[in-house]
Amino acid sequence: MVTDPIADFLTRIRNAQMAGHRLVEIPASNLKKRLTEILYAQGYILKYKFEDDNKQGLIKIALKYDPSTKEPAIRSLERVSRPGLRQYAKPAEIKRVINGLGVAILSTSKGVLTDKEAKAQNVGGEVLCYIS
Repeated sequence: MVTDPIADFLTRIRNAQMAGHRLVEIPASNLKKRLTEILYAQGYILKYKFEDDNKQGLIKIALKYDPSTKEPAIRSLERVSRPGLRQYAKPAEIKRVINGLGVAILSTSKGVLTDKEAKAQNVGGEVLCYIS
């Protein structure tokens, strides 16, 4: 049993990139599905597919690499809020990741949003992770 499913999600992606894999499979949940959609919308992954296997389901993610240097598109994945120490931020306190080049993902009252979306809607929430 995994006690922190978001950290498991990020670690599976990180490990697959370090091993040079093109595809990674992750057990599905609604939060992980939304995180995957944000990664795709921000251009960090090539494509994704949600599969239902009559149990929990799977998320298949095709990782994105630079064609010339073979470097992964995701340089760092950092878990911010964790079960032992939750991190919350008001709209004005949301930090910019790498001066706006990265993305912070927040769980808000209006759903899971990027830092830019949260500031535009003037909502704060739990800072789940930083991606750059």
